[in-house]
Amino acid sequence: MGKHAQAIVAGGGVRSSSGAGWTLILETLRIQIVLWVFSVFRLGLRFPVSIVAALVFCPALARAQQSALDLEGHSVNPLAADSGKIAVLVFLRRDCPVSARYAPAIQQISKQYADRASFWLVYPDKTDSPQAIRKYLQDYGYHLPALRDPDHVLVKLGHAQITPEVAVFDHNRQLIYDGRIDDWYVDLSRARPAPTTHELEDAIRAVLAGKPVGKSEVRGVGCYISDLE
Repeated sequence: MGKHAQAIVAGGGVRSSSGAGWTLILETLRIQIVLWVFSVFRLGLRFPVSIVAALVFCPALARAQQSALDLEGHSVNPLAADSGKIAVLVFLRRDCPVSARYAPAIQQISKQYADRASFWLVYPDKTDSPQAIRKYLQDYGYHLPALRDPDHVLVKLGHAQITPEVAVFDHNRQLIYDGRIDDWYVDLSRARPAPTTHELEDAIRAVLAGKPVGKSEVRGVGCYISDLE
């Protein structure tokens, strides 16, 4: 585990927007500007080509800022897939014992909400190879899509700090909850016989019911994500 295997516990917070929410705002603004540009052209006025090009490529850049890599090396944006479902990112480290012990709970929750939520396993460690992640998935019986996030694109979007942590996005791709799965672990050396709170499931149920989440952020116990900026 080394120096990264440290535990933290913190209270909840309130958030009004996320990276995904700003993307929607910027896309709306871009459409309005494009319409204005075309009206300028109709009047026979000149307009810098560089600005037009920026407007065209802006959406592609925004999508790239929400992308990680699948195990084949392809760029994948988990927030653009299955728009009819909410999205749940699960941040894991292969060398974190707490992450390993949560494998059954993660699989159980993902199966329970499979028809309404898309679950993605996210590995933020820059040293993780696709082969090593595949072995980890096999060892723990995972049947969920896995992504490598060496540039911490999804880490930043999901406000993740340690593993295991989760980020729940609603149908509009607003970040609704980030933090621990439940309160099973008190610290790295102590776990309760069973969790007494279930933050991930509470967040999923609240989003599906169109209700506010009780706590939008509850830090957990586990192993720190290295090289966070």
